[in-house]
Amino acid sequence: MTKKILIVGSSNTDLVVKTDHIPAPGETILGEDCIMAAGGKGANQAVAAARLGGDVAFIASVGDDMFGKQSLDNFAREKMDCSHIKTVPGASSGIALICVDKDGENSIVVAPGTNYMLKPEDVSEDVIPADGFVLMQLEIPIETIESVAAKAKAKGAKVVLNPAPATPLSEKLLDGLYMITPNRGECATLTGIPTDTDEGLEKAMCRFLELGVKNVVVTLGSKGSCWKNAEGSGKVATMKVKAVDTTGAGDTFNGALCVALSEGKTLETAVEFASRAAAISVTRMGAQPSIPFRSEVEM
Repeated sequence: MTKKILIVGSSNTDLVVKTDHIPAPGETILGEDCIMAAGGKGANQAVAAARLGGDVAFIASVGDDMFGKQSLDNFAREKMDCSHIKTVPGASSGIALICVDKDGENSIVVAPGTNYMLKPEDVSEDVIPADGFVLMQLEIPIETIESVAAKAKAKGAKVVLNPAPATPLSEKLLDGLYMITPNRGECATLTGIPTDTDEGLEKAMCRFLELGVKNVVVTLGSKGSCWKNAEGSGKVATMKVKAVDTTGAGDTFNGALCVALSEGKTLETAVEFASRAAAISVTRMGAQPSIPFRSEVEM
């Protein structure tokens, strides 16, 4: 039986400009047309999980401005429960300014807006699915993340933390996490262990396990991903594709990963499924517009 997935996190509107290269400090360059698209790590992951077949509820905070209203309209078109999203009158919704170069790599600046107004009391214990999954990121207040994690652990829900953007995490939060899903750089930042070699990456993953995390999955971009827990470890290659825009690829990966796990798939199979979904997403522009549907991933 498929388990429920609660996603608590950010909702942004992305303003994306495609350029030949990402500008250096003080450099002004000409780009192509500006694309406005729905984004935010939490929203991206919720949309990904919903499109890929998950039973999803999403909690976020938006303003009553144009961007917030547009986000709510977008969520209404996705098959997920958005009844607990908070709207803050007179406040500005989150905005992300994204520059994407000719190779699909990006540089992002986020103005959090109402994302930082999502408080612990905005996520009641009743909404947390017992025996289900709770997926969070780090674009909302850390006290909210810690509160939700504590409530989820108490109810027996499996907490998955995508630690992006990387920020210091307490040992109390890490202890008992079902899973953490950093990329290589975030893995190094959070553990203090250099991960530019395979040996260093192995040590960093072991450090998370020592701190009480049950499963560690590290995304490696075009090199795939790797996983480790007390029972074993493995590495999964990704499909070879022509990257157009990597924005939202990690979010697609996380949403897909939780869907596969909620269906009872093994960790390795879940990582393989997530890798395919993420690979498809980088072949398209935008965060949420690039997220594939289940039929595309299983073709």
